[in-house]
Amino acid sequence: MTDQRPVLIAGGGIGGLTTAIALGRKDIDSQVLERSAFDNEAGAGIQLGPNATRILGPLGVLDVLMPKTFRPEAVWLFDGLSGKKLATVPLGDTAERRYGAPYLTAHRADLHEALRAAAANARHVTLTPNFTVASIEDGGGITVASLDGPSVQGSALVGADGIWSTVRKWIAPEASLSFTGATAFRSLLPLGSLTSPFSEPIVGLWLGPRTHLVHYPVRSGEALNVVAVTETGRKEEGWNRSAETETVRANFTRWCETAQGLLEFAPSWRAWSLFSLSALPQWHRGPITLLGDAAHPVLPYLAQGAALAIEDAATLADHLDAARGSPGAAFQAYERVRGVRADRVRRTSQRLGRAYHMGDAGLGGMARIARNAILGLRGADATLRGFDWLYGDGR
Repeated sequence: MTDQRPVLIAGGGIGGLTTAIALGRKDIDSQVLERSAFDNEAGAGIQLGPNATRILGPLGVLDVLMPKTFRPEAVWLFDGLSGKKLATVPLGDTAERRYGAPYLTAHRADLHEALRAAAANARHVTLTPNFTVASIEDGGGITVASLDGPSVQGSALVGADGIWSTVRKWIAPEASLSFTGATAFRSLLPLGSLTSPFSEPIVGLWLGPRTHLVHYPVRSGEALNVVAVTETGRKEEGWNRSAETETVRANFTRWCETAQGLLEFAPSWRAWSLFSLSALPQWHRGPITLLGDAAHPVLPYLAQGAALAIEDAATLADHLDAARGSPGAAFQAYERVRGVRADRVRRTSQRLGRAYHMGDAGLGGMARIARNAILGLRGADATLRGFDWLYGDGR
C-alpha cells in the first residue's frame, strides 16, 4: 500500500520548490519546510540554459516567468586586459532551435517568485514557512522537528537546504566545506544609462588574470546584472554580505578602461565567498536524500548551479513516481543517474575557471595568449556545439 504521508522537502529555494511542483504533477503530496518566509532569493541575476527552461516549461513556471526574463542573442567573450573581443557564442533563435528551449537570463527573485506562486497554487503542495530543521528521526517514516519545537511527519525527506545543508550533516557528517580562496561580487545597474558593449542584448564574459567579469540584462532588459569574480577575499558564510566598491575595483586596476568604467558605475556591491564540498560517500540514507547544492555545489564558472538543482528535481520526481512506496530505492536510482551528471558539470566548471583566470606573465601569460588565439579560431557554431552535452536533454 502506498504511504499517504507527504514527501518532506527541507528548503524552499529553487531546488526545493521545483521538486514540490514536479512531484505535484505526478500526484505526489509534498510539504516544503522553509526557514524563512519564502522571501530570501533577492539580489542576484541567474542564467537559465535550455536544460533548465526545458523543465520549467511543462511545470507551468516558464509562462509566468517569461515576461520578466531576457533572451540574450549571444555570449561575447573579451580579453579583460586589452578589451579585445575574442569570440561569439550564438544564443537566441539559434540555441532555441538547436535545443528546443530558450536560453534566458533573469533576476533570481523573479524566478523564485514564479516557483513559489506555482507551488502555492499546486493541489499537492503545502508550504510551511519559518521552519528551521533541528532534528531528523527515521523510523517507520520520517519525523522532522523544528527549532521552535513543532514536528512534521512524512514518507521521505529531501534535503534541498543549500550548501550549508543541515540534512547533509545527518547523511554524511564527515563531509566538509573548504574555502576556495575566491570571492564573487555582484551588482545591479540600470541598463538605460549604459553604452555598448554593456547595452547590447548579450551575455558578456571578460577574462583576466585571477579574475573575470560577467554581465547580462535582467528584469525584461531594464537592469544589468554584473558579477565580478576574484581569487581573493576572506572566508565567510552566506552569499549576501555588503562589499566596498574599492575592494572590488582593486582587483581590476590593470584591466582595460571599458571594463573598469562598468565597475565604477556600479552603485553598490554584494559578496559571497566560494566554497567547495568534499566528495560525499553517498547522497542518500534510506528514505532521505540530498538535492542541488546540498549534494553537489559547483563553482559558478559554467552558470549551472540552479540548473542542476532544477534537473535534480525533475529526475527525483520521476524516480519517486516509478518506485512508489519505496523511497530508498527511488533515491538510490536518482543518485546513480544524477551523480554522473553533477560530477561532469563540477569538473568542467573547475576547468573553465582555470581557463578564465590565466595569468599575463611567464607560463600563465603564454597560456593566456594561446587561449585567446584558440577562441579566435573557433567558429561560432562549433563553439555552441561544444555545449550540446550540457544544454541537450542529458539529465
